[in-house]
Amino acid sequence: MDLMRGSAQRPLVTFYDDARGERVEFSRRTFDNWTAKTANLLVAGLDAQPGGKVVIDLPLHWQTAVWIFAAWWAGQEVVLGRAAVRAEEGLWVTDDPRGAPEWPDEVVGLSLDALGAPLKDAPAWVTDYAVEVRAYGDRFAPYASEGPRLTVTNTTFTASQLDTEIVTFLNEHPLHTDDRVLVTTPFTDAGSLVSGLLAPLRAGASVILCRDLDDDLLPRRIKTEHVTAVAGPETPYANVRRLP
Repeated sequence: MDLMRGSAQRPLVTFYDDARGERVEFSRRTFDNWTAKTANLLVAGLDAQPGGKVVIDLPLHWQTAVWIFAAWWAGQEVVLGRAAVRAEEGLWVTDDPRGAPEWPDEVVGLSLDALGAPLKDAPAWVTDYAVEVRAYGDRFAPYASEGPRLTVTNTTFTASQLDTEIVTFLNEHPLHTDDRVLVTTPFTDAGSLVSGLLAPLRAGASVILCRDLDDDLLPRRIKTEHVTAVAGPETPYANVRRLP
């Protein structure tokens, strides 16, 4: 998926963590660079081969979105959440490395710290993403893959099947380059991933990912972030539509 539609300087992903009081914003160019660095880490640092699997066991976060695209760029099948895992193989990406199962080929731990702090008390066998990713380049030529692309809630999608899901969604719920989609639901199924990330970015729109959303802040956030749609719970606010 082309992340560079429209101006490279326009916001693509904005992230809030209301429990931590965090807000960070990424232009299309910056998000693309983070994705490239992560794909380079996968291929050059972790020896990921095309056709492998990356299990992403992370909450709603901008780094979750980066890892999804980076894995695809590196020719990997993305498996979302440990509940979807059946085959004991692949690389495990998590913010709780001590809770990872014993079978992964590699465990990558994420601190999810806004300032890029390393993991605290990380086991020696865990690759610390915040530390390791810094050494890798911010350019990467994505691999082409028509094999399994996504496995979630016991369903596997090829690249073409996932593309069909995105196109169908946009035909039913058109989005445009000036749309700003506020997202409150973690990417735990195909529907939440398509409505909260893949369809908006395909349309050239932008997303505002909100972890631990403070409901009292929602009216102000909708106004200040110029939100035009919400992917998640019902919203009573005028001029804001809900995406299923």
